[in-house]
Amino acid sequence: MSRLLHVADGPYAPPVPARELTVTAADGARIHVEVHGPEGAPAVVLAHGWCCSTAFWAAQIRELAADHRVIAYDQRGHGRSPANPAYGTEPLADDLEAVLDATLAPGERAVIAGHSMGGMTLMAAAGRPAVREHAAAVLLCSTGSARLVASATVLPMRAGRVRTWLTRRILGSRAPLGPVTPLARRILKYGTMGPGSGPDMVEACARIVHACPSRVRHGWSQVLDLLDLDHGVRELRMPVEIVVGTADRLTPPVQARALAAALPDCVGLTELPGLGHMTPVEAPDLVSGKIRALAATYIPSARGERAVPVEESA
Repeated sequence: MSRLLHVADGPYAPPVPARELTVTAADGARIHVEVHGPEGAPAVVLAHGWCCSTAFWAAQIRELAADHRVIAYDQRGHGRSPANPAYGTEPLADDLEAVLDATLAPGERAVIAGHSMGGMTLMAAAGRPAVREHAAAVLLCSTGSARLVASATVLPMRAGRVRTWLTRRILGSRAPLGPVTPLARRILKYGTMGPGSGPDMVEACARIVHACPSRVRHGWSQVLDLLDLDHGVRELRMPVEIVVGTADRLTPPVQARALAAALPDCVGLTELPGLGHMTPVEAPDLVSGKIRALAATYIPSARGERAVPVEESA
């Protein structure tokens, strides 16, 4: 039972998808995709973060799939997407582009939400044709574009070279996380969640994170360590909203404020007092509400209007 990939019941248990498919990225990587909700409904695409899976979005999927077509996929090496030797921001962009091309009709617009590495995926793919064609609006949850290790506050010590060196070794550890024990839950809660996170939230996140293979966790930690996507932020030209917890130790509010200042069309920055890095789990109703509001505002079909093809609106 210690190796369950996700919780089996409660609000964070993943709903059964309407359909599943495997998408092949440009380099041959196979990406597991789930589609929830009614066909023809306004589309939402969800990209999870480092060490997570589609199960991370369970609360959003359950709430939004009643009247949206919700598309969630596993980043390569995570969840049910097989590991691949290619690590980097370009492969992340390849995967998102492949998912958009495979699940959305030509010219169809969607709200794309990315958490942590999922938000970085959007920054990496911002200039890709599929993102330009399909992204009506974007929600960035608990993410950053560069200098992640230096800005992280996992270690309670003064910022500087020593803290950065130690943080790099902690986040880049090759050690397996092992079973989900009471101690493991406490460590995960300290590093990734706010102090007020309930036991059900901690359990849900622990199951997901501990299910990520250690080699995959390490491989992507190296990408995050060297991340520099400031140029990609400036290419996100669609409306973008940002959510961050004030107690986020991995991508603290300084990262969110830098994004807000650099984005061409930032439509809001929400800082959630006392919440940590796992905002879609810690504030499920708020995050779902942000996605729903973006869809209602920026997707014509969500307002009952005729969708205008991209070539007509250019």
